[in-house]
Amino acid sequence: MITFAAIDFETANYHRSSACALGVVIVANGKIVRRFYELIRPPSTRFTFTHIHGLSWHDVRQAPVFGQVWPGIAEELTTVDFLAAHNASFDRGVLGACCTEHELQLPAPPFVCTMQLARNQWNMRPTKLSDVCRNLQIPLNHHHAASDAEACARIVMSALDQGWRPW
Repeated sequence: MITFAAIDFETANYHRSSACALGVVIVANGKIVRRFYELIRPPSTRFTFTHIHGLSWHDVRQAPVFGQVWPGIAEELTTVDFLAAHNASFDRGVLGACCTEHELQLPAPPFVCTMQLARNQWNMRPTKLSDVCRNLQIPLNHHHAASDAEACARIVMSALDQGWRPW
């Protein structure tokens, strides 16, 4: 059976290492088995994207830094076949920048992009997360990392139910 993790980051500003929230949902045997949601204190107090995700420095100033949050989550990801993210290049870039900044190993599993998956599996356009969720009737509190990660997981679960395979 396929085991995967859906991952979503929110960032404070344009710097990829400015993760301020992380959502992870682990799916095994077609069921959600673990959920993680963490606020993260980014390296800078500058928040540019509060208007998008609603988080400010005030919300995360006492949160752990990425280097304190990631090792425990990474341990949970050692058995996944792949990581899924909507617009995976963004989340992969944030994860890479944060791992580099905190001198942590980047996880080995490949990424599956659910934006591409929606285009290829259902010929969907447009493929913003909100559009895909509306088309698949998946609940979404957009730009909340936990909700975005769960929505991403449910997109993959829907595709798997319809016969899609990542390899």
